[in-house]
Amino acid sequence: MLYREVEIFNGDRYRVPQCIQRIDHRATHGWQLRYGGTRLFSDGSKDGSGAEAALALATRELLRRIGTLEAPTTLQSAPSANKASGLPPGISGPIVRGRAGGRARDCSLAVLLPRFGEAARRRSVYIATEGTFTQAKLRAAVKRAVAMRAEAEEAYRKAATRARRAEAKVIRAMLLAGEFRRRAPREAKKAA
Repeated sequence: MLYREVEIFNGDRYRVPQCIQRIDHRATHGWQLRYGGTRLFSDGSKDGSGAEAALALATRELLRRIGTLEAPTTLQSAPSANKASGLPPGISGPIVRGRAGGRARDCSLAVLLPRFGEAARRRSVYIATEGTFTQAKLRAAVKRAVAMRAEAEEAYRKAATRARRAEAKVIRAMLLAGEFRRRAPREAKKAA
């Protein structure tokens, strides 16, 4: 999981995990958790003295949500608005290809199978030759392609959730070690 140094309005610095943002706006001072919905953990003070405790609460809530919710993914859930084929996301075609030395051309669908942490894999689902192509064969091929894509998406989501929960163990250890506590403010640059 990614971390960053955040300096709040009073000059205190904190090491903050991904999915937690600092909000300092007028009378609102706190840490906002953005994972499976948003929630603000207020400092409870105008001078920022409660920021460390609020960050600890936000981090604990982040760990709880990682443990119970599925990891968010960037998989496309609906086809693009300009996709004319009417096929689900990750499936394109029918593609007509002529084989070298062959007389009949093949029709197939291209299926993009996502893999977590690796490049997506492209697979073809055979429909028929150009002469034997029917709508029933196309529907059967689309059904097979959708099943392949759904299986790959499920494996992707499980792998993403497994990886996020492994990262949560690191966050928990860092929280117990006190690595999210307030750090010394930066020294002002000296005028030359």
